[in-house]
Amino acid sequence: MDKNHLVEEEGEGKSLNFIEQIIEEELAEGKNGGRVHTRFPPEPNGYLHIGHATSICLNFGLATEYHGKCNLRFDDTNPSKEDVEYIDSIQQDIQWLGFQWEGEPHFASDYFQQLYDWAEKLILEGKAYVDDQPAEVISAQRMTPTEPGVNSPYRDRTPEENLDLFRRMKSGEFQAGEKVLRAKIDMASSNMLMRDPIMYRIMHVAHHRTGDKWCIYPMYDFTHGQSDYLEGITHSICTLEFEVHRPLYNWFLDQLIDTEYRPRQIEFARRNLSYTVMSKRRLLELVQKGIVAGWDDPRMPTITGLRRAGYTPESIRNFAEKVGVARREIVVDMALLEFCVREHLNKIAPRVMAVLDPVRVVIDNYPEGQTETVEIENNPEDETAGTRMVPFSRELYIERDDFMEDAPKKFFRMTLGNEVRLKGAYIVKCESVEKDAEGNITTIHCTYDADTRSGTGSASNRKVKGTLHWVSAPDAIEAEVRLYDRLFKDPDPAGHKDIDFKEFLNENSLKVLTGCKLEPSLKEAKEGDRFQFQRLGYFCVDKDSKPGALVFNRTVGLKDTWAKQNN
Repeated sequence: MDKNHLVEEEGEGKSLNFIEQIIEEELAEGKNGGRVHTRFPPEPNGYLHIGHATSICLNFGLATEYHGKCNLRFDDTNPSKEDVEYIDSIQQDIQWLGFQWEGEPHFASDYFQQLYDWAEKLILEGKAYVDDQPAEVISAQRMTPTEPGVNSPYRDRTPEENLDLFRRMKSGEFQAGEKVLRAKIDMASSNMLMRDPIMYRIMHVAHHRTGDKWCIYPMYDFTHGQSDYLEGITHSICTLEFEVHRPLYNWFLDQLIDTEYRPRQIEFARRNLSYTVMSKRRLLELVQKGIVAGWDDPRMPTITGLRRAGYTPESIRNFAEKVGVARREIVVDMALLEFCVREHLNKIAPRVMAVLDPVRVVIDNYPEGQTETVEIENNPEDETAGTRMVPFSRELYIERDDFMEDAPKKFFRMTLGNEVRLKGAYIVKCESVEKDAEGNITTIHCTYDADTRSGTGSASNRKVKGTLHWVSAPDAIEAEVRLYDRLFKDPDPAGHKDIDFKEFLNENSLKVLTGCKLEPSLKEAKEGDRFQFQRLGYFCVDKDSKPGALVFNRTVGLKDTWAKQNN
C-alpha cells in the first residue's frame, strides 16, 4: 500500500474514518513492513449479534481494503461458559456474511503453554506473585481511583516461593478460588486495572480443546495482547470499553517482548440498536425463559436470527457501512437496519401474490370451469427477472381488508358498485355480498369486463383508481405466515434504572396466521427463499416448512419509516 491510497480514496469522494487514518499514517511510515493484519476475537460463549456483525465488517473490511489479512481467533479462556456449538455458529455466521479468515481458525488455547512460560518468566523477574486471598478481598483492596490500593500481604513473596506455588496450582494441588496469580504493577495507579491484576485463576473444568491438561486458565487481559503478538497482528481493533485496558495490554508486551514489531490496540465506539438488547446475558435469559424460540428466533438481534428472518448478508454489510466507525457511542435506529434490508430485497426479491386474510370472490359472468393464465412481471427493479404465468379463474381470494361495504370517499379498493383492477388481469365491479349468521362477509360477487385484460384487451388501458392482488381459489396453496415485529415496545429496554428489561416486551411481536392463500408458483419454494408479497411486505421461507406445509416469516413491511424520517 503506497501513499497514493489516501489521494485516490479522497478523489473518489470517500472520507477515511479515524482507524483508516491511523493505518494510512503507519503505512506511510513503513511500520510493520507495510503490513495490515487484523483479527476478530469472539468468545465462544454465545451467538453473534448485529453488534458483532459491524465489528466483523470492520475487521475483515480493513484487511480487504489494505490487501492484508484477518484472523479468526476464539478467546476460549473460560471453559465453564464455552461450547463447540457456539464455535460452529460463529464460523457459519462469518462466512454467511461473506468473509473468510486467514488460514485455519486460531484459539487462545493454542498459546496456553507459551502464556504459562511467560507467566513463569514474570514470576522469576519479580513481576508476578501468587495471592491466597479470595476474590472479594482482592477487589476491596483495590480501593477507589482517588485513593491508593492496599498491598496484598502476599505481594512480597520471593520469586522462588511464587514459582513453587504457581507450579503446584498448575498440578491441581489447590481448589478453585484458593489461589490466583497476579501481576505486580502499581497498587496506587489511577487506572484500577493496573492495580496488580489477576493473570491466572484455578478452574477444575475440562476444556473443549485441551481436555483436562490444564486446571489454571489465563485471564483475558493477560491473553489477548500476547496472542495478537504471536499471530503477527498489526492492529488490534476493539470496542471503546477496552480503552482503559490498553495500558495493561502494553505493559505485558513491554515485559515480554523485545522485538521492534508490536501490535497496536485501537478502540472504537459500540453501535447499539434501538428496540432490542444486545447483552449476551439478557439474550440468554430470553432463550432460557422461553420468551423467544431460540437463538435464531427472527425477533432476536443475532446474526442467525436475522438470517432466519430473511435478512441478506448484503443488507447487513450495507448497514455496517452506513453506521460507520467513530469514537462516540450512539444508538442506531432499528429503522435504518430495516431500511437496508428493504432496499436490497426491493432489488432482488421476486414479487408474488399472497392473501393472508382471505375472503372469497366470485366473478359471476366469468365462464364456469374456465382457467386462463396471465403474465406478471417478477420484479420491475430487475431487468433480468423476466415474467411468470399465473392462473386466473372464476373464483378468487382477496384480502379481507381490501373490501369495505360502507367505504369512505378516499377508499380506492373494492366496495359495492365501484370498479378495481385485479393485478395483471381484469377490471371487476362489486355487485353484492353474502354474509353468515354473525354478519361476517363470506363471499363477494363481482362482474368483470372481458375487454380489460392487462396488456391484451381492447380496453386494457382503461384506468381505475385501485389495483388489488389476488389468488385463484382452485390453484391456491395454503401456508402459515408468521408476522414478526420488534420484540420490545421501548427503544431502550435495558436503559431504565430499577426496571426489568422484560417489562418492555412487545406482546404483539408475533402473530401467526394460518390458512393463508398463495399463488401456485410458491409451491416449490425452499428454506431461505425470499419474496415480496405484493402490497404486504417481504417474506422468507422458514426452516419449519415441510413439503405441502410451507411456513413464511415476515422480514419487514413495505413502509419505510427511516427514509421518511431522514429526508
